[in-house]
Amino acid sequence: MTLELHEINDVSQSEFTRLLDGTYEHSPWIATTAWGKRPFSSLAQLKLALVAVVRDSGHDAQLKLIRAHPELAGKAMVAQALTTESTNEQGKAGLTACTPAEFEKIQQLNAAYNAKFGFPFILAVRGPRGLGLEKPEIIASFERRLGHHPDFEFAECLRNIHRIAEIRLNDKFGHLSQMGNLVWDWAERLATNSDPGYAERGELTVTYLTDAHRACAKQLSHWMRADCGFDEVEIDAVGNVVGIYHGTNRDARRLLTGSHYDTVRNGGKYDGRLGILVPMACVQAMHRHGKRLPFDLEVVGFAEEEGQRYKAVFLGSGALTGHFDNRWLEQKDADGVSLRDAMTYAGLCIADIPKLKRDSTRYQGFVEVHIEQGPVLNEIDLPLGIVTSINGSVRYVGEITGMASHAGTTPMDRRRDAATAAAELALYVERRGAAVANLVATVGMFEVPAGSINVVPGRCKFSLDIRATTNVVRDTCADDVRAELQRICGRRGVSFLLEETMNAAAAPSATALQQRWERAVAALGLPLHCMPSGAGHDAMKLHEIMPQAMLFMRGLNAGISHNPLESITNDDTELCVRAFQNLLDQLSTDPL
Repeated sequence: MTLELHEINDVSQSEFTRLLDGTYEHSPWIATTAWGKRPFSSLAQLKLALVAVVRDSGHDAQLKLIRAHPELAGKAMVAQALTTESTNEQGKAGLTACTPAEFEKIQQLNAAYNAKFGFPFILAVRGPRGLGLEKPEIIASFERRLGHHPDFEFAECLRNIHRIAEIRLNDKFGHLSQMGNLVWDWAERLATNSDPGYAERGELTVTYLTDAHRACAKQLSHWMRADCGFDEVEIDAVGNVVGIYHGTNRDARRLLTGSHYDTVRNGGKYDGRLGILVPMACVQAMHRHGKRLPFDLEVVGFAEEEGQRYKAVFLGSGALTGHFDNRWLEQKDADGVSLRDAMTYAGLCIADIPKLKRDSTRYQGFVEVHIEQGPVLNEIDLPLGIVTSINGSVRYVGEITGMASHAGTTPMDRRRDAATAAAELALYVERRGAAVANLVATVGMFEVPAGSINVVPGRCKFSLDIRATTNVVRDTCADDVRAELQRICGRRGVSFLLEETMNAAAAPSATALQQRWERAVAALGLPLHCMPSGAGHDAMKLHEIMPQAMLFMRGLNAGISHNPLESITNDDTELCVRAFQNLLDQLSTDPL
């Protein structure tokens, strides 16, 4: 029997508990308590009500809930004593058909996990798409999570329990996250393109204008044209993929949206790409139903945002704001290929770049959807968050030069060690970044070129990344770091070079657009959570010429990003697409 919301809103507490039986393993008290939160306007609101009951129940009740779950491929499975729901889940993941070696491995992991944490390992084995994880994925997650701190792992178990409950509720209500599945599948397909040296190891790396990068552009343009029904699609002079879905009034101000499709090295599948695929799904739905907005919708897959192959960043969005710096063309990558040569090889017309600058008077503004890239939404059990501002950031690459010398014959007091000077700076950066609220400072790259085990380092290259909610806090930190670098190098008898590679001002969200995101989320029956973004985004470039506002979506694995563990669920993605649709509907009746 498929449940309907109106049914559970109108029944007694006991009947409500009965109808939701099995949602949480052997724990009917959760549904019994949630009954008092009726009526529910959406399935998402029901799910969050159940989550809130668990969150408010206290540690002892939460521990009891965790312990109510069976081990994976454990004694209960062997004895065929699992609940119907657990049998279905473990079966879909293939755990009921383990080889003897797989079964033995999982039993060893179960024993080690219980010995360390005192409760069973919980994993939503039907996975982020609901189809079931492969056994190697399950074993890898088991092994990885054995290294967690007990408090973190306790919370991770609860998060997986809520995901299990979400999938079970979907089954009860016959809910299919069709648009969420579409975006998830697109992201998987796009991730099959990766740069050489990484692809062979199963790692995702797509840097500017490599073969993999150009394959991604080609794939996105094909989907926009053939699958989604965009009226105009092109790859522009910097490699941006631009799709335009015409509105009924071609003279009305457009809405601009999008994000980037390049990645960091060994990164995740959703950073940036989510912001391209979500509006694509909205266009596909409108096209299928013959719906047109009263304005053009322009979706841009920005070719470069991460600054991985060349020092310059925001090459894609910067071209739209008119801030492409021709001096960048002479930069060279690690293989000595200049940006100019890479663009020429890719068939891009450098002379046309100035033509890409957008006339801001023709746009209502820019909106961007992005995976949060942090733990906040994950920790508070919310799928969506509204961004209030994007932190200002500045980046540098530096090099300290000392004197390479024999490690055995150079006395400690006569060394000019470039690496220890850089290490001392890195420790200062850590202390300085922690000293002020809403400030972060990072040395993310640290390299001794041609280093040897028996040589005092004569050179050391490093990077520096400083971010804060205000430009003043950011710049004060940058000044202090540079002054400390001078002191360190002067004391140690080494020299340095420090080159600024990116400087992006803090970008507060436009009030009118932020309010529309808030209403779009509230219409889904979700509570509002407003938050700043510590990461840089293409929106901060577009902010320089037009109003902007962003929506964050929760990531799995404690929100980790720039990492292969970056992950999302189809259900969260469905809500994200629907929020975007709600935003478009608002702007259709109440444009900026």
